Amino acid sequence: MESKIEILSTINVEHSDDLYKIVDTLNRTLKRDNLMFGLALDEENKNQAVFTIYRT
Repeated sequence: MESKIEILSTINVEHSDDLYKIVDTLNRTLKRDNLMFGLALDEENKNQAVFTIYRT
């Protein structure tokens, strides 16, 4: 069984301490719709976060 993860969209946003709460809620709510959300600090600018939407 092969699992393909497709990146639908990526955007850089200003980092906020509460961003992970939004990503967590989106993941819990939309998991059954085969969507997954990711959040990472931008390696070049720690004041920015990279928000990514995936289709699983």
